[in-house]
Amino acid sequence: MDTWRSLLLERESDEVVTSALVRDVELPHGAGTMALITLDNGFDHTKPNTFGPKGLLSLNEALDAIAARSDLAAVGLVGKPFIFAVGADLKQIGTVTSREEAEAIAAFGHAVFKRFRELGVPSFAFVNGAAMGGGLEIALHCDYRTISSGVPALSLPECFLGLVPGWGGTQLLPKLVGPEKAIKLIVENPLNQNRMIKGPQAFELGVADAMFEPADFLEESLRWAARVLTGDVTVEREPYAGDWDAAVAAARGLVDLKLRGASPAPYKALDLIALAKTASLDEGFAAEDRALADLIMSDPLRAGVYSFDLVQRRAKRPVGAPDKSLARKVTKVGVVGAGLMASQLALLFARRLQVPVVMTDLDQSRLDKGVAYVAAEVDKLLAKGRISADEANRLKALVTGSLTKDAFADADFVIEAVFEEMSVKQQVFAEVEEVVSAECVLATNTSSLSITEMAAKLRHPERVVGFHFFNPVAVLPLLEVIRGEKTSDETLATAFAVGKSLKKSSVLVADAPAFVVNRILTRFMGEVAKAVDEGTPIEVADHAMDELGLPMSPFVLLQLVGPAVALHVAETLHAAFPERFYVSENLGKLVAAGKSGFYGPDFQIDPEVREIFSGGTNPSTADEVRGRVLAALADEIRRMLDEGVVAEAQDIDLCMILGAGWPFHLGGITPYLDRTGVAEQATGARFLPKGVASLP
Repeated sequence: MDTWRSLLLERESDEVVTSALVRDVELPHGAGTMALITLDNGFDHTKPNTFGPKGLLSLNEALDAIAARSDLAAVGLVGKPFIFAVGADLKQIGTVTSREEAEAIAAFGHAVFKRFRELGVPSFAFVNGAAMGGGLEIALHCDYRTISSGVPALSLPECFLGLVPGWGGTQLLPKLVGPEKAIKLIVENPLNQNRMIKGPQAFELGVADAMFEPADFLEESLRWAARVLTGDVTVEREPYAGDWDAAVAAARGLVDLKLRGASPAPYKALDLIALAKTASLDEGFAAEDRALADLIMSDPLRAGVYSFDLVQRRAKRPVGAPDKSLARKVTKVGVVGAGLMASQLALLFARRLQVPVVMTDLDQSRLDKGVAYVAAEVDKLLAKGRISADEANRLKALVTGSLTKDAFADADFVIEAVFEEMSVKQQVFAEVEEVVSAECVLATNTSSLSITEMAAKLRHPERVVGFHFFNPVAVLPLLEVIRGEKTSDETLATAFAVGKSLKKSSVLVADAPAFVVNRILTRFMGEVAKAVDEGTPIEVADHAMDELGLPMSPFVLLQLVGPAVALHVAETLHAAFPERFYVSENLGKLVAAGKSGFYGPDFQIDPEVREIFSGGTNPSTADEVRGRVLAALADEIRRMLDEGVVAEAQDIDLCMILGAGWPFHLGGITPYLDRTGVAEQATGARFLPKGVASLP
């Protein structure tokens, strides 16, 4: 351990140290004295406890002092208020430059954590708040665990970032709860957009032995620990009786389906879970050390850390956003339209802003349907236990409908979600401007039309701003905030403030055709569609990009978006940039035929669609399709940056991660284009400096 300590502590570091603070607690029922360790980095819950080298050293020193005592009945571990611990300090991992250093990080964490198993007295983890990664792993090293029913997030997110749970997770969790449940936390949830579970779910999975309410969690946990020590409570854990190998094999199939081999981390995690069936803990921990070192010294992990930094830092401080003091207060929201998108927006605004929201439409039945949709979605939230009955009633009361726009008279923020046609949107805004105050912000959810043109005929064009959500609105976190030529700072600041209240990550975008995500995806889709029109088999073109591990193939994405919408955006961009954006005549035929996409209900290519796209005589291979698509993406991104559509390449990547679900292990898109050499081949230069989102 001395070698690891010296190697790690010699590194220059801006680590926020999580200290291990020890106090004695006299347990009830005469159970004796517990040395209670509290993890605390000195900040409030907005800066969670993490484990860097100095934090591990602090914990190790605390355990040294505890191990030297003979008067203790037990050792306990708890976090500061609302936070248990959220794992390794990723900033430290991103600066590692050698495999020796990487393996030292893994081994040092193991050496410290496993001391909880070797103290000679029982150890208890009291999981009082968020526990992720190494935070959950240190709890697994303890003999017993309690958890608060109020824990908002518990996860092992490492595979999402390009790592594995390397401080015991792949060995301890399967042995505790069985491989199926362990795989859910270690592999399935991270690959499902880093899904997290709450305290009650963790207890149900068997991660914790007891669960208590937040109000008196520590007191009840200490009382429970005392009863365990006195023998009044016995913790029984059933040995796993299922087919371990079959569980791992099934998970490999799932990973192949999602990633198609694009990221090594989930595969290594499954190898380690398979090993846990027969390996001793020391053998398993040594294998984790090697796997963690391999991954730390890999490009996917560096891209994952880059992605994490974008989402956790850049997204929270949008580049170019005006001072928030300029934002106006929003006490009522208007939504023009009552279709699916408008109804989703109405629910989101009511739920997050807790202000009245009124929808308008020209047809009473359509309006009733929109309000009913909101009520039905509220009922679903209630049934899932995500809101209380009182909150459900409040939300339903907040959302109303009106056949006239007079209902917007006292609104501070009105957003339109009507048909994607410039003349229609201009007319809607002209009608709204007649009834609202001069300070009311007018927002458009357009996916491709010009904000400047939309506002041009208004008396107050400075009040108009683009507010582009992504479908499904409740799930995807990106919000493209588009500034027109005359959009005022006050309007823009209000838009960013509202976006933050909606719990969205906002990116400032210039008023350019299709903005960011749709522009990139349309160029992407155009190249793939063109290859099919030329004679490339649909299956070959659709799977040409599989090695990137994207969340869905191009034609599955087209089916989700809708062929008519995709065609409209392609036509809009073709009108702006005819030499680069291809409009497939066959896609137009598909829309005219009323087809919902390429695939039928059986996930096979629709024979009629295959016939529509037949006739090309110049097919390409999958490699050729992939090459032309990536070159086109590099070209388009370079043009977007030159045009100032966003401030930097990092904003492109942030938009693709949050708006299109591109995986963390890619780092968005520009790091991948840099690493593969496509950026330099297609545009003459990298998008990011060497060592950013890649190995130094």
